[in-house]
Amino acid sequence: MGLDLNSLTVFAAVAQTRSFRAAADRLGVTRSAVSQAVRRFEDELGIALFQRTTRSVALTEAGERLLLQVAPALQEVEAAIQAAVDREAAPRGQLRLAVSSIAERFIDGPLLATFMERYPEVQLDLTVTDEEFDIVARGYDAGVRLGEVLEQDMVAVPVSDDQRQVVVAAPSYVARFGRPAHPRELPQHRCIGWRPSPEVPPYRWEFTEQGRDFVVQVTPRVTTNDMWLMLRTAIAGGGLTFGMEETFRPYLARGELVAMLEEFCPPFPGFFLYFPRRRDLAPKLRALVDHVRTFRRRGGG
Repeated sequence: MGLDLNSLTVFAAVAQTRSFRAAADRLGVTRSAVSQAVRRFEDELGIALFQRTTRSVALTEAGERLLLQVAPALQEVEAAIQAAVDREAAPRGQLRLAVSSIAERFIDGPLLATFMERYPEVQLDLTVTDEEFDIVARGYDAGVRLGEVLEQDMVAVPVSDDQRQVVVAAPSYVARFGRPAHPRELPQHRCIGWRPSPEVPPYRWEFTEQGRDFVVQVTPRVTTNDMWLMLRTAIAGGGLTFGMEETFRPYLARGELVAMLEEFCPPFPGFFLYFPRRRDLAPKLRALVDHVRTFRRRGGG
């Protein structure tokens, strides 16, 4: 069987978008053309790659395996072609990024604003998400995550300094209920928890004592996937919450929140811009990498 790059490209577009219409829009062809290309490809392979209903498109087990294998290769081909054609030209095109909602230094404005000012022909498409997934399989150029959750085969460029998590509460809450002296007292307090989605358990409250890590099982009175809601509830005196010190810093500086149990919260590696290892980076991604490094050297990280 000969390699049909067009069939693989159409397959990957449908698999990544989970939609024939969205794949057609991405490829600049009709929905009918996408449907016919997928059907021919399935006939050639003799297997079903998608499960179709009137409302959804899902990969079969065979489709999942194929996507896992071909998506990195297709991105390598695309990057190689773009590098060959556009090596000396200004960076341009859409740059798709999956960014953690707590990567404050990356999403708080200045880094992205200065990048857009410097590279006006690059369009940023950012998805702020705390879901962990394969960025290559989903069609992203790069992502921003904490270093401890990155796969070993990724190139990782520091975006921030070391981070740490702390417990915080409003002064009004502390006045009413006092401060916990040790993390194990937390279950006796009103706690505000966070989780990325309803299918995932609330984020664990992790601490370190005398070099040993431990987890405190709290039962949140409020659990949310919205960091802003969590913050507002804590500032209003609704309870203790736990998260990145960087997120809380402006509110701590204004006295709206106070930190506690800091001796049990050591620093850990911060956030990284990460992407698959390739011989030739697309100019748009290379520009972002260089910009991140320059921004940090000038004190922006």
